[in-house]
Amino acid sequence: MKKTVTVIVLILIVVIFGGAIYYLYQKDQEPPVKFTTATPTTETIVRETVATGTIKPREEVPVKPNISGIIDKLFVEAGDTVVSGQLVAQLKVVPNVANLNNAKNQIRTAQINVQNEKKIYDRQKELFNKGVISANDFDLAQRSYDITIQNLKAAEDTYEIVKNGTIEGIGDAATTEIKATISGMVLDVPVKVGNQVIEANNFNEGTTLALIANTNDMIFEGKVDESEVGKIKEGLPLEITVGALVGEKFDAVLDYIAPKGVEENGAVQFEIEGTLNEREDDIFIRAGLSANASIILEKADKVLAIKESLVQFDEETKKPFVELMVGEQQFERKDITLGISDGINVEVKEGLTKDDKIKVWNSVPETFSPMGGR
Repeated sequence: MKKTVTVIVLILIVVIFGGAIYYLYQKDQEPPVKFTTATPTTETIVRETVATGTIKPREEVPVKPNISGIIDKLFVEAGDTVVSGQLVAQLKVVPNVANLNNAKNQIRTAQINVQNEKKIYDRQKELFNKGVISANDFDLAQRSYDITIQNLKAAEDTYEIVKNGTIEGIGDAATTEIKATISGMVLDVPVKVGNQVIEANNFNEGTTLALIANTNDMIFEGKVDESEVGKIKEGLPLEITVGALVGEKFDAVLDYIAPKGVEENGAVQFEIEGTLNEREDDIFIRAGLSANASIILEKADKVLAIKESLVQFDEETKKPFVELMVGEQQFERKDITLGISDGINVEVKEGLTKDDKIKVWNSVPETFSPMGGR
């Protein structure tokens, strides 16, 4: 029995010893761990936030009639370029029957008054010539006669306005010819020939015949979240990208941030506007195109930079540092001062030169040949 136990113990010792020898042999066959290095580069680093919105003209001017009627002719369509004063549409007035009849009755009444005052005036004139009445009495008769003549003229003008919508001598105060009020492009013509239109007045905004805008003065109108609005201010540069114009970018300047936010889908949004800079090319930006605006918060041109993944932070002081190569696979700590970051590259203000070799923490076997240099 004791002999059997001894044999078993000896066998276990041999197995353990053999396993240890094999493990050490395998470890000796593994390639040594080596660290690669990276050098600083010169980069332009931009820190930005993005807002979504649309491109639209700064001002869209609706053309409205100053009389009611029916569209007889349209002289423009969407996409046309017009100048101020150019004819847009012509209206045809359809008079109200009751108003037309009242206007006729006013004329008849005025004619009767003129005839009556004319008789009185003739009698007073004859008496005045004979010296029977004073000049003052004659002047009163003449004044009454002149007033009735003026009332007749006013009644005739009223009839003409009810019938035709306008009269001679009042210029553009009321006209059936509707003209463009500004120069620009016609964005929309929401009416058709035969449509009835209503004049603009204190009680009604009137019917829009055409919408005109200066397409050379375009703005970006969008919204930013409340978490971002504190980071931006008027005057910051914008970089606009339009979904329909692939590969094109437009420079703009942020010139308006709404002082009050609006809650949308549980988040508070603030409206912003940015003016697009003029370009020399002939790219046409259509009103209403969706766009994204990159708001440049900070920008550093051609500065010394490294990958953020190379930066380490002291556990106690939280200050940044890197490890520089001082010999073959030998590194030492180097404190650095950082600038702005775009999430990939970070500016290095102090502590490094462009020739320094920085330790990359992703170790690789010696047999592996990375594409990047050490």
